[in-house]
Amino acid sequence: MEAKNNKKTIWAWCMFDWANQSYNIVITSTIFPAYFVEVTKFNSKNTQMVTFLGHRYVNTVLSNYILGLSYLVVAAILPILTSIADYRGNKKSYLQLFTWLGSLACAGLFFFKPGVGLEIPMLCFGLASIGYCGGFVFYNSYLPQIATPDKQDAVSAKGFIYGYVGSIVVQVLCFIVVLEPNWFGITDDWLPARISFLMVFVWWIGFSIIPFHLLPKGQPNAGKHNYNVITGGFKELAKVFGKVRNMPLLKRFLASFFLYSIGVQTIMLVAANFAAKELHMPDAALISIVLIIQVVAVPGALIASKSSEKFGNVRTLVGLVAVWSAICLYAYFITNSAQFYVAAVVIGIVMGGVQSLSRSTYSKYLPENIPDTASYFSFYDVTEKLSIVVGLFCFGFVEAVTNEMRDSTLALDGFFVLGLIMLIVLMFTENKLRKQRVEVEA
Repeated sequence: MEAKNNKKTIWAWCMFDWANQSYNIVITSTIFPAYFVEVTKFNSKNTQMVTFLGHRYVNTVLSNYILGLSYLVVAAILPILTSIADYRGNKKSYLQLFTWLGSLACAGLFFFKPGVGLEIPMLCFGLASIGYCGGFVFYNSYLPQIATPDKQDAVSAKGFIYGYVGSIVVQVLCFIVVLEPNWFGITDDWLPARISFLMVFVWWIGFSIIPFHLLPKGQPNAGKHNYNVITGGFKELAKVFGKVRNMPLLKRFLASFFLYSIGVQTIMLVAANFAAKELHMPDAALISIVLIIQVVAVPGALIASKSSEKFGNVRTLVGLVAVWSAICLYAYFITNSAQFYVAAVVIGIVMGGVQSLSRSTYSKYLPENIPDTASYFSFYDVTEKLSIVVGLFCFGFVEAVTNEMRDSTLALDGFFVLGLIMLIVLMFTENKLRKQRVEVEA
């Protein structure tokens, strides 16, 4: 087994976040959402209604449903694949498979333009999401393999920081192409955005070569297995599930993480659409807002890491989720761009903190000296993906019924409050178990 806390290995791990956040910033947050709305309005003669597989949808509701469905697919297949990866010790192969799938799907979006039906572009949109999410579970599972528990908060924060900085760089490059097409002799109004989708493909797969080359392959579970790979994957998953049920801290953390992630992940995915539809902000302003969120997320992750050293992980998460709940309620009353910019800054700070600290907190609750961690991290990632499914479908359903995104933010705030309550329960449980442990040792 390779020694933990190796600087080169940690750098390679962080570079995967640097690479794949190009998808997150361009495809889910800025250029593609704006491009999708404009193309669908053009195709439907300036209305928000689109036809997909013979049914009529509001354009943004359709994109939320497709995104939610892709996360549901990931949640369904990852427990099987991660169990097989643990069983065979080949999680790097799955990391590569999903990265290629996602990046090639982004390249496929280049062919999405006015006059083209939505079926193939939405398939590419969904596959890109599956590739991004699928790769992330295997990426996350490396954390306890490459860093000791005392270093995992800092390493987790470092990974997110690399991702935020990388996303800023690729966004600026795409921003130049989209806003200054004349510099490159481009006269087709629809071409710059489509070129940005190809740039995501090149960036994503190009920088992923570094972790593909330097990260350890993974280790198969110890012991001899007499069952085949498929049934073995299910049996390994069942064993891990049984262990998780008997871990009071891990079990409670997953419950709270599920609830507050419904709000966190959904807000991050729909923020640009909210600003465009509710506040009528131009594309350039939307891109600048997302860039602001990414920039302030860097110090947010660092602050959360330092705070966890002083106050502990769970107490820090309680504070972060409380802020998330307040900002979600605040979003309901936003009426102008200035107010949205304020919300964006706060979201960026708490986003960086809650993401990095959630991952490292879960890692710390895992049992020590397990041969590989992909199956355990499948529970973390499936929990997150299911929370996104619930959040996106809830957000889309409320908007479809009320025709108001503002009402959807109130629904999300309820999940934040429930998640906050569960975190407080976890904090008391952790303190109780710590006291019991001290008494036994005494």
